[in-house]
Amino acid sequence: MPHAAVIVNPTKVPDLDLRRAEVTAELAKHDWAEPLWFETTIEDNGQGLARRAVDEQVDLVFTCGGDGTVRAVIDGLVGSGVPVAVLSAGTGNLLAQNLALGTTLAEGIATGVTGRTRAVDLGEIDGETFAVMAGIGLDAAMLENTTETSKSRFGALAYVFGALSRLRDRPFRVTLRLDDGPPLRRRVRMVLVGNVGRVQGGLHLFPAAEPDDGRLDVLVLSPYGLRDWLGVAVRLFTRSRREDRRIERFTARTIRVDTARPMPRQYDGDLIKPGTTTRIAVTPKALLIRVPAETAQ
Repeated sequence: MPHAAVIVNPTKVPDLDLRRAEVTAELAKHDWAEPLWFETTIEDNGQGLARRAVDEQVDLVFTCGGDGTVRAVIDGLVGSGVPVAVLSAGTGNLLAQNLALGTTLAEGIATGVTGRTRAVDLGEIDGETFAVMAGIGLDAAMLENTTETSKSRFGALAYVFGALSRLRDRPFRVTLRLDDGPPLRRRVRMVLVGNVGRVQGGLHLFPAAEPDDGRLDVLVLSPYGLRDWLGVAVRLFTRSRREDRRIERFTARTIRVDTARPMPRQYDGDLIKPGTTTRIAVTPKALLIRVPAETAQ
């Protein structure tokens, strides 16, 4: 019988015993063996557990947690040849949303065991792997202001509250270097680099993003006042591709961002130490992930 491992973040799942029984039962419906069960800890956020699962020669690894847990498990599986499947939990689940992996437990299990394996790109920011997005400026500051308590109470709205509290932060100067192109100098609120295009609330920041095109998408936001912010919001919600000084988009394989002062930074919802130089690159087709069989190749 095929054999899977499940790596779960216990802080994102309210009843672990129930979830384990449900997962085991769903897998049994598809004639899969009872899975190995690993719970993340402060010491191991999923990366080491994923490597342990590979050593156990499992056919598939399920990850169940927020975006940070998914990212850590993926990092542990890169190069192993073992695919990952995502069981949604937490408030983000952006990879699952972008790849239409299902929102219920039954859908997630079915995608894992009956779907197809798709090779998608990964990003790397200062040596750390990300599957969804990395950012400098406002989005990282938003995460600084979004507590676990507020996420538990308000769900995805907690990120909106976190962002609103930082809209008055002053812009910062950046120099962007995309691949071998000339330096681009801007005064911005945020630089976001994405492997996929969709964030919370169904907002498409990168309407043309593809997770397996060997490139990363870059969004530069430079609104200066309320009117500018309203214009940016309208264009983002309507998926407009029109650009001007307030909103610019690029694609690149390598990105370097130099800022005039240390800025908050994040990758897949995890904060990293503020810095003035950030290097980001794509690793093509580095991740094997199970997606629904009927989705586009």
